Amino acid sequence: MAVSTDGWISLSAAGKLHGRTGLAARSCRQVKFCNGEMMGKKLKMTQLHQGMFSDRKKHVCMSLTTELAADTKLRDVEMGKTDPRTVVAVILGGGAGTRLFPLTKRRAKPAVPIGGSYRLIDVPMSNCINSGINKVYILTQFNSASLNRHLARAYAFGNGGFGDGYVEALAATQTPGEAGKRWFQGTADAVRQFHWLFEDQRSKEIEDVLILSGDHLYRMDYMDFVQDHRQSRADISISCLPMDDSRASDFGLMKIDNRGRVISFSEKPKGEDLRAMEVDTTVLGLSREEAEKKPYIASMGVYLFKKEKLLNLLRWRFPTANDFGSEIIPASSKEYFIKAYLFNDYWEDIGTIRSFFEANLALTAHPPRFSFYDAAKPMYTSRRNLPPSKIDNSKIVDSIISHGSFLNNCFIEHSVVGIRSRINSNVQLKDTVMLGADYYETDSEVASLYAEGRVPIGIGENTRIKYRKSFRIPRPISSFNQVLSLAFLISHGCSCYACYRDCIIDKNARIGKNVVISNSEKVYKRLIDLRKASISVLGLQLY
Repeated sequence: MAVSTDGWISLSAAGKLHGRTGLAARSCRQVKFCNGEMMGKKLKMTQLHQGMFSDRKKHVCMSLTTELAADTKLRDVEMGKTDPRTVVAVILGGGAGTRLFPLTKRRAKPAVPIGGSYRLIDVPMSNCINSGINKVYILTQFNSASLNRHLARAYAFGNGGFGDGYVEALAATQTPGEAGKRWFQGTADAVRQFHWLFEDQRSKEIEDVLILSGDHLYRMDYMDFVQDHRQSRADISISCLPMDDSRASDFGLMKIDNRGRVISFSEKPKGEDLRAMEVDTTVLGLSREEAEKKPYIASMGVYLFKKEKLLNLLRWRFPTANDFGSEIIPASSKEYFIKAYLFNDYWEDIGTIRSFFEANLALTAHPPRFSFYDAAKPMYTSRRNLPPSKIDNSKIVDSIISHGSFLNNCFIEHSVVGIRSRINSNVQLKDTVMLGADYYETDSEVASLYAEGRVPIGIGENTRIKYRKSFRIPRPISSFNQVLSLAFLISHGCSCYACYRDCIIDKNARIGKNVVISNSEKVYKRLIDLRKASISVLGLQLY
């Protein structure tokens, strides 16, 4: 008897270890176990009592470990299994994040909180860890302080717990020479400025470079992607998904042949160029009905390059190209073998306020299309050691309440409440994303703030926002006069309960007692149109 790494027990006359491959021609029995099911349980197999293994019993017990290592390696070779140690991941920190402003006012896009207690960077990082990829670079440039802090707290691999793995944040930096004085000019330029890392001693085993974005929400086994890439002998592989008309122009679109090879690529086409990218997506395995609804093949912004091909493209073939999606990929489609890899599962680009808002509230659905709760492939984040949330005399419906929060006599419906949130009495949250707080204020600090006429972090009692159409309040608003200058009516002394709808309440927001935020005069409508905002983003300090 022996146990393989994929959880199969194989019993044969020779007493050797086998996986699922090659078992059909052998006389053996299989037992499947998972999650420690094997531990402490007695296998009932009559062959053991018939003396079949009596002469080899000692050998089986004493040589299980050595046979496991040797036979697993042989099985991996037979199956063509890819070693994750030969893959390095590069996560792009993104640009200024203007479409996510004001959430990106003081933080990089990958550092934006999501799901109550996570950050966007946790998604690609967790996918890497669950895929066995433990060599990761994160390229940063804008507002990277909070992102660097989170990475240091959550993914400190330097303690040896992940073997030879590492997680390193690489900030845009200046180097000698005229070209070295520029910041990152795009995704390809960012990787090019650190291309030498792929040739140092630590990268001698690296065969493929995985390029990821830091602002997407999805769960993916990257090694399946790598396996397909190597089996097809592609130079470049692009993870893609079918897309409908409504959002197709927001993504890079491609045409493929019947082998999955990319023959044409267009970055965010509009009008006639968009129509020209329509394809029959039944080639991806979609039904005819699904193919009619989703006639485009969209890039997820997840690229896989052979290391040598990537270095050649960046340094010699396209030395001035700044972007993968709009320059290098389209120009390479006729010269290199670019393979499309179908990912027909939940994926969302958290690139706008609207998509951020909807993706958060979608987590409260029954069942949700995406969930952070997956024991087999968990999403990791910073260890905060917070206590459970304390909820007094409150009603919660279809919502997520993160740890360390205090809810008192309030009503929460279809909302996501972040860590360390304080929501006081007579407050109602509906269709709201509250990002929580970075720290607590003690009772004495809260009392001192009230004595000084200031506001503690959280939502004060008997406060409400009322409006018919949503609006965005730029952050921060730190005084009553500033609010008036923005043409919002704020009144005090109102005794009715709070009602927040279609809102994003930023971290560490301070909303006092008996406050009414209203836009009854609609004097702010023009700015709403210019910013194309349809929900509120509150980062307030209202007195």
